[in-house]
Order: sequence, then structure tokens, then C-alpha cells
Amino acid sequence: MEQLGKRSGPAARLEAILRHLSPRLGAAFASVPTSAQVSAVPQPGSFRYTLDNNVLTTEQRQFYEDNGYLLIKKLVSDEDIERFRKEFVRICKKEVNLPGAMIMKDETLRSQYGQSENVVNKVQDFQEDKELFRYCTLPEVLRYVECFTGPNIMAMHTMLINKLPDSDKQTFLHPMHQDLHYFPFRPAARIVCSWTAMERADQENGCLVVQPGTHKEPLKPHGYPKREGKANKLFHGILDEDEKSPRVHLVMEKGDTVFFHPLLIHGSGINKTSGFRKSISCHFASSECHYIDVKNTTQEHLEKELVEIVHKKYNTTSVELRDIWNFRARLVQGERINL
Repeated sequence: MEQLGKRSGPAARLEAILRHLSPRLGAAFASVPTSAQVSAVPQPGSFRYTLDNNVLTTEQRQFYEDNGYLLIKKLVSDEDIERFRKEFVRICKKEVNLPGAMIMKDETLRSQYGQSENVVNKVQDFQEDKELFRYCTLPEVLRYVECFTGPNIMAMHTMLINKLPDSDKQTFLHPMHQDLHYFPFRPAARIVCSWTAMERADQENGCLVVQPGTHKEPLKPHGYPKREGKANKLFHGILDEDEKSPRVHLVMEKGDTVFFHPLLIHGSGINKTSGFRKSISCHFASSECHYIDVKNTTQEHLEKELVEIVHKKYNTTSVELRDIWNFRARLVQGERINL
């Protein structure tokens, strides 16, 4: 369970800010039972990235081991997706107060569309929204997450992406990247992303693009891409990207969910249609993972950028990357140990 009363220093100050804005949700999901008691420590043998239980077939495990991702068809119901969509629209219209969230918008469209989904590209860190955070607690999702993290599961990072129709400037293109670049916790093998399509995703509207097998490579240096057009804040990409590396476009139908490793190189193209491409996702990690110091690593500049954003938003001082992640993190199954 969370030991909220034991925090001190920057973490306590940042927590006090958000506490005063909204009550926390973590305790509401602290007693979800586990479906299989498996260790979060990598097991000896042929499988390095998945854990032993009766959920994944041998073929599915081998596919993830080889490729770094696994697509499960029609995992999330149409009813749940419709509820998430309605809540997103309410957030766009400012009918919902969402403390702690980062809402990314195309300000150039506000004069034309006002407060609507036509303007909002992403809602990040929605852990304070009871309806959207329900995605992170869905039994059908956690059943698969446990195959990668073990029974003690933390929801670490949440996003609802509303990929807007784009132009030649590729404003909403997310360059190829590795999610571990953003995370100051390890081991990588006990972290997994669950990404669910809220409508059909294909090459026309900017589906996910992955480079199979790249989860076996080390974390690469990231930064803002040198290209024409505006780069979204924190949309970092691999600096020495190999554009000739084989890629797979993940065409997905509504409710399809892909689970992928945080070192898998992936991104998404632009939305060439007149509609939106919505998806909802969460990065999960075993609570047995531990925080690392990113100073003097390729992640150091990310820490500075993120701390600066938090400082401007909440007027805080002496905040560290670990403090920020302590706020995002919520226990969704089992016991909270390190994270």
C-alpha cells in the first residue's frame, strides 16, 4: 500500500499541491486480487521478457520475445471505449476539472473550434480522472499485463491520444522513439505499455509503426527531430535513427490492444484523413522495479525539461524526476513495494 505519510522533501511538496487540487485515486484500486502468483524477477530459461502463467500461449510468448510486441484482438469492449470517448469530450469542453493532467492542444485551431475535441491532441496523466483511469484497472487488460510485470502492478503513465487531421508540416507526427527514454525506473523487462485503439487505426490516420526486435537493443540518445514544422513538447525521437530498418504498420480495429516493450522503437505517422484517430494507453510496471539516477546519462536533459515544465505549472522548486513519477504512479493490483 502507498505510504503517503512517510514522504518528505520535494515529493511531499509536490504531493501537497495536487492533494489540494483533487483527492487521490490510488487507494481505490489497491485491493484488486492477482490472477496468478508469479515472480517479477526474470526467469531462467528461454523466455526473458515474459513470465510463466497460463494466459499467453507458447507461440504468443515467443512472438513477444522475438519482436517486442503482441497484438490482442478485440480486448476492450465497445461499451468501455464509448465511455472513454464521452469522458474525453467532456474534458475537451472543460466540463471536467483534471488536476495534474497535461492537455496538449493546437492553439491555432481554437479560434475556429473553441473548446472541443477538434483542438485537443492529447490528454496525458489522466490518473486523477476516475472514468479514464478505469482503463488501467480493466481485468481483461491486467490479465495480460501480469504476463510481463508479475502480480504487483503499478500504472505509471497514462495517455488518451486524439490524433488530429494533419498537414504537410507533420505537426502531430511522433518520431521513432523508445519509451524507456522517459522512464527513470528499471528493469525494462518488467515494464509494458498497453495501447488500445478506440477506432480503426491504419496508415491513413496515423497508426503505430514498430521496428520488430529493437527491444533487444540498448536505450539510444533522443532529442527533438531536425525537420520542418513544429515539434510537440516532449515528442523526442532517436537522434541516429536508421530509416532503412524494417518497419511494421500496426493496423488495428476498435478495441484491439497491443502490448509492447519500452525499448521497442516505435512511432506514429500523420493523420491524412478528416477525422480523428483516438487511442488510450497506460505504461505499467512491476512495483518491484526501482528508480535510477539519470544524471550523466542520455536521459539527463529530459529530466531538466520535465522539471522545468512542472516548475512553471505549479511554481515548485527542487523537484526531481523521481518526485514527478511518484505522483503519476498508482497501484492497480497486488502490493506496492518500490515504485
